[in-house]
Amino acid sequence: MNSEYSSILQQFPFDGSFIKLDTIDEGHINTTLKAEFSGAKYIIQKINTVVFTKPDELMSNIFAATEYIKHNLSAQGIDPSRRTLNFLKTNDGKMYYRDDNGNCWRSYVYIDNCYTLSENCSAEEIFEAARAFGEFQNMLSGFDGSKLYESIENFHNTPVRFKAFLEAVEKDPVGRVKDVAEEIEFFKARENETGIVTGLLARGGLPVRVTHNDTKINNILFDKDTKKAICIIDLDTIMPGSSLYDFGDSVRSGAGTAKEDEVDFEKMTLNLDIYTAYVNGYLEGTAGSLTDKEIELLPFSSKLLTYETGIRFLTDYINGDVYFRTTHPTHNLERAHTQMQLVKDIENKFEQMKEITASAAGRIKSES
Repeated sequence: MNSEYSSILQQFPFDGSFIKLDTIDEGHINTTLKAEFSGAKYIIQKINTVVFTKPDELMSNIFAATEYIKHNLSAQGIDPSRRTLNFLKTNDGKMYYRDDNGNCWRSYVYIDNCYTLSENCSAEEIFEAARAFGEFQNMLSGFDGSKLYESIENFHNTPVRFKAFLEAVEKDPVGRVKDVAEEIEFFKARENETGIVTGLLARGGLPVRVTHNDTKINNILFDKDTKKAICIIDLDTIMPGSSLYDFGDSVRSGAGTAKEDEVDFEKMTLNLDIYTAYVNGYLEGTAGSLTDKEIELLPFSSKLLTYETGIRFLTDYINGDVYFRTTHPTHNLERAHTQMQLVKDIENKFEQMKEITASAAGRIKSES
């Protein structure tokens, strides 16, 4: 065994005798290992301190959220071992281990007999995924999200993203602005909507909640036997925010009819059947914990998060592709176009989305 890994294994209170260690994914920055002991299996991960420069704050958020969920589940007589990630503290009581090279390592219990999904999901699978994210929100509804650290500053602050976009247009560092006049006007024309959610949060019109901020379907574990979604994973971006961020980005990433970088961007539309599954699953999972204002703004959040993602792609294109990884010179522009197209289709279907949302909310309320 690699001597570095041997040293790491000695830092955590693993159960039983060591059996084997497998590398799940190894890259330049991140390493993920699966350690099997006679008593249990564990995941060991190196924290990406290039992206997350404050591992103490990162792990404080994760421990606070998962411990709160475990307490809630246990109080309901539910075994939390498969319903949330169970992180281990080191033998000396710390939330992670920092090795002699400055690398930060953490560990949590491996949840067996599970699988994840990615593309081409059915409406039933989408419903399950949305229900799981809704349950995640519901289990944390009593937690004061403002007590968490902001692990990525202004991550879903759309007015800040818009300001960065205007600055890019003004500086035009690589001379691309002349070629994207229509795209620039598209985003400028919708500026008045950028501050709706952040404004309500600031004025207390929306509650500050614990948000996951990466609500793609592949961040959910499904039980192999029941086919039910049971556990939310990839908790690095947990921070304070609005439930609308999680819902809106789920719809943006899951209910579109084309890939994010589809060249024929007119193929990108909103699948209303998938949107319906998202709304029904999310509202069932949240189980009445959302406010009326949050429910009212669910359709708008789908547009806002799509708009925000699009403006980030266009900003990066104007800046010379310095943030998102690209494979060709117009990659970010193509991505911006698909998001713009999805925004337009959401606008065209907005009244239908409102009706779908109101119907789902009414059904959930009548059944409760």
